[in-house]
Amino acid sequence: MEKVKAEAVIEAILFTMGESVEISRLAEVIEEDVKTTKEILDSLSEKYEYDDRGIELTYLEDSVQLCTKSSMYEYLIKIAKAPKKMALSDTVIETLSIIAYKQPITRAEVERVRGVNCDFPINKLLEYGLITELGRLDAPGRPILFGTTEQFLRSFGVKSLDDLPELNQVQIEEFKQQAEAEIQLSLDI
Repeated sequence: MEKVKAEAVIEAILFTMGESVEISRLAEVIEEDVKTTKEILDSLSEKYEYDDRGIELTYLEDSVQLCTKSSMYEYLIKIAKAPKKMALSDTVIETLSIIAYKQPITRAEVERVRGVNCDFPINKLLEYGLITELGRLDAPGRPILFGTTEQFLRSFGVKSLDDLPELNQVQIEEFKQQAEAEIQLSLDI
């Protein structure tokens, strides 16, 4: 398939899907290898940047998505309702961090790390689409395994889980102390 036609096909697919599509699937559709497809995507991405367009390609692990440039949000808000803001409390963020770094992980494992019940923060994270059920652990009771979503990657501006900052021992120790303080506070009540 000629390059111009391949770009048009990819653009149409990404626009219509409205979510990320695996690069390997795009390669199949345009009947090219993954390397050539990535080159076509890079070319498209450069055109969006060079022409100062309102859209851009966002890479998420081995997928790509057509998105509105963040610099265009102020104009979108004028025509659409203001998007619902996620209210992420410290408890929800802490729970999300545990899931992000230890996934796949069960609710019980998250609660073991935090030292408190995690029903509310896990339900909030599911509601916001930041985590999802990945399946079930092959253990008694077959508990649900949780992991992060592409929405998590987009929301926190990372392309893959490998881009998450590494935790150092001081941070890990601080997390433990905070969890122990929460446990003590809940026992005092």
